[in-house]
Amino acid sequence: MTGLGVALLVVASLVGLVLVPLGLPGLWIMVLGVIGYGWLTEFRTVGVATIGIVLGVAAVGEIVEAWLGFRFARRYGGSSRAGWGALVGGIVGAIVGVPVPIIGSVIGAFIGSFAGAAVFEYTRAATVGGATRAGWGAVLGRAAAAAVKVALGLVIAVVGLFAVVRG
Repeated sequence: MTGLGVALLVVASLVGLVLVPLGLPGLWIMVLGVIGYGWLTEFRTVGVATIGIVLGVAAVGEIVEAWLGFRFARRYGGSSRAGWGALVGGIVGAIVGVPVPIIGSVIGAFIGSFAGAAVFEYTRAATVGGATRAGWGAVLGRAAAAAVKVALGLVIAVVGLFAVVRG
């Protein structure tokens, strides 16, 4: 049963790392892989602490993703309204892009973040230049968030593999 558990963990980790930059819930796939490994090995090496760590890292990834888009939109001259626009636009864009295989949600999230920040900022300041800068900041924030989430995915993978080594 351990071989199946290791295979599950490795596949979940690899799939999760591929899904993260696509704007899909890769960190949560990885968390499920760690929990699945624990379940298949009767939680001999995966306990409450390990599960808590991977859940915490995944939650931090989601918080950082939302915060960075917001933060970068503001850093590039947008108001908090632009930050909210980036957040809402990114989510809507990712959902709208889902029908396009593989990269649709990524492109949708980037376009949505830009559009949301730009539109929300334009409704406040009514200047195209300021709205465009805020939108560009939101796009950069989305890219930075993807990079941070991949790094956190690597942390989850290492924690999971450490559980295998301990077993």
